[in-house]
Amino acid sequence: MFAQRTNTFIIAEAGVNHNGSLELAKQLVDVAVQAGADAVKFQTFRAEKLVSRSAPKAAYQCRTTAESESQLEMVRKLELSEEQHAELVAYCRQKGIQFLSTPFDEPSVDLLVNHFDVPLIKIPSGEITNGPFLLYIARTGKPVILSTGMSTLGEVETALGVLAFGYIRLQAEPSLAAFQAAYASEEGRQALRRKVTLLHCTTEYPAPFADVNLRAMDTLRAAFGLPVGYSDHTPGIAVPIAAVARGAVVIEKHFTLDCNLPGPDHRASLEPGELKQMVQAIRQVEQALGSGLKIPAASEIKNMPVARRSLVAARAIKRGEQFTGENVTAKRPGNGCSPMLFWDYVRKRAAKDYLPDEQI
Repeated sequence: MFAQRTNTFIIAEAGVNHNGSLELAKQLVDVAVQAGADAVKFQTFRAEKLVSRSAPKAAYQCRTTAESESQLEMVRKLELSEEQHAELVAYCRQKGIQFLSTPFDEPSVDLLVNHFDVPLIKIPSGEITNGPFLLYIARTGKPVILSTGMSTLGEVETALGVLAFGYIRLQAEPSLAAFQAAYASEEGRQALRRKVTLLHCTTEYPAPFADVNLRAMDTLRAAFGLPVGYSDHTPGIAVPIAAVARGAVVIEKHFTLDCNLPGPDHRASLEPGELKQMVQAIRQVEQALGSGLKIPAASEIKNMPVARRSLVAARAIKRGEQFTGENVTAKRPGNGCSPMLFWDYVRKRAAKDYLPDEQI
């Protein structure tokens, strides 16, 4: 889906940084538009289907939300209703930006696919081992972006097998063996190439730079032959820019209106000005990557005569005198004979008189 694009698909990840407020969600859409992102992404879930009553919060969530609040209570406050989703989808259409959302349960998949006809499904890192959920998503036929945080190559391959099985709609009963067979089949591999993009990711908020391992993008690309992007949780904008230079076809980055707002993800998100800087820098890097051909750029051709040298007389040379290393040298400008021809001239004789610095 993204392999044929000439520029990186930039997803501004609003996530749950709306804090349950439709008005804040719309402001986040405005920020994504102003930054120049290709899409703005939210999260779609029903809290009770996502989190059990006993589920603890992650350490970073404990640091940014009330200690006494359970994960379920925290997530409930961040849930958007179907009506709010409808308003957001319409608002994105009005503003000219692609609405995306990550579903976390089957009813949410149905809502996004059947009601809002989203162009693709983003599967978060935490669901990469949730086989039944992966299969449900694949059976919708929608392309997916699969985030691979916390996973091994083997886990990624197994997840791809489930997706391949779902895409090609095999009649066999779902099983690990059936998934492996689907992944190994030419039909399954073709379906994956058409519909799956992998995202390298480090699932920590914020992610330490030493844990990013951007070279794993190369590993994923070589192992699976699929387009690879990067979902970033590091502070600042340096790493997603580096990922684009390394060939990322998709960049996903969390953003917020204000890092000091209450909620689990705000402190690991970019503020509006930073998001805009990131998009601008990525677009500059894309231009700078070029074609890969090593030829003079159009802008530098005019400087070649100025910066290069030509063969000139090092001193006055009389007609008939032999050219040598003592009476021929190379000086600017470079609009005469190239110094690469020096050895062709040495031991030849001058056909005329030359003044010092006169081009040969």
